[in-house]
Amino acid sequence: MSVKTGEVSGPCDSSTVKDPELSPAQRGKVVNVAYLIAALDATWMFLQFSITPYLAKKLDFDTLWFGYLQSMVGIIQLLGGPLFGRFGDLFGARAALSLACSATVVLFLLLAVTDSPAMLFIHKLPVVFMHVVPACQMVVADLSEPDKRAGALSKMGLCFGIGMIAGSTIGGKLNTRYGETFAASVGAAGSFVSLLLVLKFIPKSTKAVQSSTDGIFQVMFSIIAINFFKLQPEENGYLMAYFGIVQMVIQGGVIGRLTPRYSDMSLLLLSVGVSALTGLAQAYMQNVFHFCFIVLPMMFSLSVFNVITDSILTKSVPSSDTGTMLGLCASVQSLLRTIGPTIGGFLYVNYGVSSFGLIEFVVNVFVFVYLLQRQLKKKAE
Repeated sequence: MSVKTGEVSGPCDSSTVKDPELSPAQRGKVVNVAYLIAALDATWMFLQFSITPYLAKKLDFDTLWFGYLQSMVGIIQLLGGPLFGRFGDLFGARAALSLACSATVVLFLLLAVTDSPAMLFIHKLPVVFMHVVPACQMVVADLSEPDKRAGALSKMGLCFGIGMIAGSTIGGKLNTRYGETFAASVGAAGSFVSLLLVLKFIPKSTKAVQSSTDGIFQVMFSIIAINFFKLQPEENGYLMAYFGIVQMVIQGGVIGRLTPRYSDMSLLLLSVGVSALTGLAQAYMQNVFHFCFIVLPMMFSLSVFNVITDSILTKSVPSSDTGTMLGLCASVQSLLRTIGPTIGGFLYVNYGVSSFGLIEFVVNVFVFVYLLQRQLKKKAE
């Protein structure tokens, strides 16, 4: 199967479907398109983040109800993650990405017509299939050599940063000047463009070659930006764009230099340790300017953790199961998004934002000690 035709019959099984005609140049082209699709998906995702919390506020959602909405999204993605990953392994990258992009189009169309609390919940149903990033990660993992996989996956975070900047800036401006309906319609059109890229450039199969610690603060950030930082849509967009710039610098200039020099376990310990210190800093944060400084180590720890865990886990399974493994990784994040918003809403109402940082600090200290003990025990053996 070649990139141009990609013809296979039936589900893609790595034991029977090979792709010997994919040259290194063709593999590079497919990987670059996967990066582009991931960047566009992040753009539409952050454009949505510039719409949903403000629309929820107009519909009289309080912090707890917004937490329930986010928990529902987590439940749906938790159920859909492993199934979607296995679907990608069986039917190939093009089918998986087509399904994910189509679901994103439907979500934005439903968001464009949302005018009631019930519709705000209903429009989230397509997220069961919205796993564009894990599908792009599967493509990159399948088409990269194991020893270069961490570096290749780190570039996915760079794409995420680009999308964060573009989506937050565009979404904030569109929402402020033209309203939620128009902004959602732009998101639907953009998602359709992503679908066209998938259909034209992604082969049916990429199986030729052999969690994330989103804290409660990250899950609840959009509502905190409104209530704690008192940000308007356009201001929130600028802040998210700043996050994107930090993400790009870290992914493009830092992680790529670290992965060839240090072991996966050393980098994993580093990310958990930095995350613990970041949580302590969050506990004493007072305003958005403090948060802008805290974002630097926060994004570093999250970026390193995501890249290293994805690299370790995809190396632990054969190429035929990388989609399933990445789907399970996505489900871990979805599990946190299931319980995080409800817990976060309760903590925010009763104990304030500082409680998020304290919890992050305590949990990561325990994780750091556990990983360090395992590492020392392994060296002793």
